[in-house]
Amino acid sequence: MEVLAPGKLFVMGEYAVLDGVDAIVAAVDHGVRCRVLPGEGISTPDGDARFAQAALSKVDAPAHHYEFSVWNPLPTDHKVGLGGSAAAVVAAIGAARLATGQTMCESDLEIAKSVHLQVQGSGSGRDVMASYYGGLSRFRDTHRTALPPLPFTIIHSGQSASTGPRVTAYKALGHQPTFLKECEDLLNAFESSPVESLLAYGALVEEIANKAKFSYLTEAHSKIIDLSRQFGGGAKPSGAGGGDVAVALIPEEDARAAFVAACSLEGLVTVPAGIATGLHIGAQHA
Repeated sequence: MEVLAPGKLFVMGEYAVLDGVDAIVAAVDHGVRCRVLPGEGISTPDGDARFAQAALSKVDAPAHHYEFSVWNPLPTDHKVGLGGSAAAVVAAIGAARLATGQTMCESDLEIAKSVHLQVQGSGSGRDVMASYYGGLSRFRDTHRTALPPLPFTIIHSGQSASTGPRVTAYKALGHQPTFLKECEDLLNAFESSPVESLLAYGALVEEIANKAKFSYLTEAHSKIIDLSRQFGGGAKPSGAGGGDVAVALIPEEDARAAFVAACSLEGLVTVPAGIATGLHIGAQHA
């Protein structure tokens, strides 16, 4: 028996979500697989079982061997920032429920969010929600609105980044009502003007990052944004910035292919991940 939990791609809402603003997040088909096998214990690819152990303990998982692995590994050695820890928590609870002949339900979602927050120490929980629900969603507190899928392209910046120090620097600013209002306005405009909203949101976060004195746009991110504009679209860092991936939206298919080719010429790697369904049962193994 196995379950598959997708990772996440933050489209809009970063930082502001920590102060109650909505977030638009996509689930992507690069995440965590958990197989339920005979025996006992937990195994993970890198030996770090903190998130899995905490989740399994929280739901009193029955004694089995829970084998965690990467679902759809990516062709890069860098951490890409697609929510692996959140997916691990969702996969763990999903596997524990599967082991007792049940399925993970919405009441388990609050457990997953609390476990992830406890182990990680910070976060909005939207990555956990995206992994559970799948698709492209707008989240407000515990409410989800499903949005039509869009042809996002994920480009890696070529370096990894840490979220924690950036979140700490943002929180140190205190309440920023103007920033939050402008973020909410852009989220409201996203469905009718996704490219323009995406670009404007990235510029808005860059302003708040400069104010808080943390790095957001890297040289690679700036290059990705410039190229996206050249091909009739827009882009911004996905997540906390300072590295990891950028999310680009190029509406026209031919232009999208040309954008990917142009990024490749600049040494920027496209991450082959698309929008995924939420937590689900995978293939059966003997």
